[in-house]
Amino acid sequence: MDGTAIYQGVCAIFIAQVFGIDLTIGQQCVIIMTAVLSSIGTAGVPGSGMIMLAMVLQSVGLPVEGIALVAGVDRVLDMMRTVVNITGDQSAAVCVDSLEKRKEARQAAKAA
Repeated sequence: MDGTAIYQGVCAIFIAQVFGIDLTIGQQCVIIMTAVLSSIGTAGVPGSGMIMLAMVLQSVGLPVEGIALVAGVDRVLDMMRTVVNITGDQSAAVCVDSLEKRKEARQAAKAA
C-alpha cells in the first residue's frame, strides 16, 4: 500500500505538469488523501494501481487520458512498488518483534 500511494501521488503530479495544470495546495492535499485511501483498497493484483490512479486524477479534475503516459512503464513500476510494500511490512514486523522481546524480558525479570 505504501508504494501504491507514493506512485499515485507522483503520477498525478507528473500528469498535471505534462498537461501544464497548476495544482493548488488544496488539490495537492486531496491527491495525498485520495492516494492514501485508495491504496488501502487496492487489491494485490498487478495493474490494479492504474484503476485507482484514474480515481485520484478525477478527484482533482486532471485528465484521465494522462494514464496513457505512465501505462507503458507501469509493470516495471509495479515491481518497484512491491519492493517498497514488502520493505514496509518487514520493517513493521521487525519493530513489533523487538517490542515483544523487550516485553517478555521485562516480564521474566519481574518473575525472577
